[in-house]
Amino acid sequence: MPASRTTTFTNRILQGAAASLIVLALAGCSTTKDRMTTGSVPKLTKPVEEMDATELRSATDRLGQAYEKNPRDPVTGVSYANLLRMNGRDAQALAVMQQVAISNPADRNVLAAYGKAQAAAGQFQQALDTIGRAQTPDRPDWKLISAEGAILDQMGRASDARQRYRDALDIQPNEPSILSNLGMSYVLTGDLRTAETYLRSAAGQPTADSRVRQNLALVVGLQGRFPEAEQIARRELSPQQADANVAYLRGMLSQQNSWQKLAAKDKGAAGGGNTN
Repeated sequence: MPASRTTTFTNRILQGAAASLIVLALAGCSTTKDRMTTGSVPKLTKPVEEMDATELRSATDRLGQAYEKNPRDPVTGVSYANLLRMNGRDAQALAVMQQVAISNPADRNVLAAYGKAQAAAGQFQQALDTIGRAQTPDRPDWKLISAEGAILDQMGRASDARQRYRDALDIQPNEPSILSNLGMSYVLTGDLRTAETYLRSAAGQPTADSRVRQNLALVVGLQGRFPEAEQIARRELSPQQADANVAYLRGMLSQQNSWQKLAAKDKGAAGGGNTN
């Protein structure tokens, strides 16, 4: 499966449900695609979400060379760290962002990206502190608020996380990335029906991207409706990407023992409701 798709499924679900949920990719603090806009950063031939593993490695190598030439540049540093994380090189991404943050201690985008790198490396409380420093009370950023929710979910604080997502929705109503994060929060506590409700709402927004729909596909599949899940997973993707996603989805759903607790919690939620 392409590395960018692996990030969507593996980081957001497998690591999330089993141990910790990495949802900062959809929190949108500062995406690689958004920041590939200045002359100091090598131009990409396509969005990173559409790259296969080989293309992603090549782009990372080119960004690494640009970073070595100017390690103080915030745009290059943030872009390089984002690509490193997409390649699963979380420790290296954190090291890069530590250096960039030292050189740019007041840059809001740098602090947000640094917090993302800390969360990906398991430094959750430090990540909350860093993202808190990036926030401005008079002009709160919904992306940072959603990112705080993502970190709180990783810390097992589901109620606090969901409140932060709702705070973000108050500022940016119907934002698909927030709705997706909120839905995935319910996956962590096994309430798949509620998760599907939020993910369907997210996927129905005009600005929703394919990552949101892949999360919806997985939640639908976890409830045993695989033909429907496969249909969702194949939308708006190339045949190669769709085949890879469907194969990965089949592999995950075949691991029934990995999801027994989620299924049991889901049945409990249907009978008594979810208190979070």
